[in-house]
Amino acid sequence: MELNGIKPAEGAKHAKRRVGRGIGSGLGKTAGRGHKGQKSRSGGYHKVGFEGGQMPMQRRLPKRGFKSHLLKFNAEVTLTALEQLGLAEVDVLVLKQAGLVGELAKVIKVIKTGELTKAVKLTGIGATAAAKVAIEAAGGSLV
Repeated sequence: MELNGIKPAEGAKHAKRRVGRGIGSGLGKTAGRGHKGQKSRSGGYHKVGFEGGQMPMQRRLPKRGFKSHLLKFNAEVTLTALEQLGLAEVDVLVLKQAGLVGELAKVIKVIKTGELTKAVKLTGIGATAAAKVAIEAAGGSLV
């Protein structure tokens, strides 16, 4: 095989259809667009979702739900994660360095998933009611 003998695969390349180039081409006169009407004009076509004047689907359906843009600043930590961390004192910086919460997190809350046996002192971190009971039962505290 030589560089000057390389060719694309059979059927990979084909000539672009040239419309509106006379009767002999088979696509002259109306160039395959039919006669008159919006779809035959240049630049003329309906917008996405247009249903011929009928009320479109996206307007017939009710608006529902909401996703707060502030969610990226909230984070959760489980009791299991605190247990595995194995530190006596935990604050926001420690959790970020351990990779348990994202770098953007500002509000961090402990949730009751799993068990906690070690005493952990939490500084600047919230907890759910059940998690608070579990932390205090293990001898820890929330500051």
